[in-house]
Amino acid sequence: MTIHLQRDLTSLKENLLRLGREVEKAIDKACTVLVSRKGELVEEVVYGDRQIDMEEVAIEEECLKILALHQPVATDLRFVVAILKVNNDLERMGDLAVNIANRGAFLAKEPQIGIDLPFPDLISNVKTMVRDSLLSLVSLDPGLATKVRERDDRVDQIHKQMFEILQKFMQENPKAISRAINHLSASRALERIADLATNIAEDVLFMTEGRIVRHQ
Repeated sequence: MTIHLQRDLTSLKENLLRLGREVEKAIDKACTVLVSRKGELVEEVVYGDRQIDMEEVAIEEECLKILALHQPVATDLRFVVAILKVNNDLERMGDLAVNIANRGAFLAKEPQIGIDLPFPDLISNVKTMVRDSLLSLVSLDPGLATKVRERDDRVDQIHKQMFEILQKFMQENPKAISRAINHLSASRALERIADLATNIAEDVLFMTEGRIVRHQ
């Protein structure tokens, strides 16, 4: 590997990590809107998503520049290709954070639904998956990436539980269907963020071990 390629790859990784931190902040604020009913944070999430979009475009251009100038092969090529995919996954997480914040803003103006929902457990697992997927990428840790994939099963279970609770609630409270649907939409967005974190973990396994596990 040339010194110039090493420098550009290091810069690429640093920029992706900065994007990852911005996405984590967006998810955290969106979840605060949802759970703590702080609708005033919605604009911050929306503004942050614009920054995420711009950073995503810049990283994509950086990847294409590296491919054109250095023509990396083997491990370096897999790394750049994985960064392109992770970059897109992070941008989509930012979009989903906006979705969660908007659902939370709607619910903040409505009466409390009055039933216990497992949002704290869901949010905790999703945040852990996002953080660990990025850590596995930075450290190229296949063990941590595998744990992210395993945790996704727990998130799926919680989302299914959420659906069952809200389905029963809507049958018994037809006038509150709109509130229930917004809760379910937020749950679905969180579940999708977990799926995207799993994608990142699977890309780490591809980079480190050359294994394609996404269809297993």
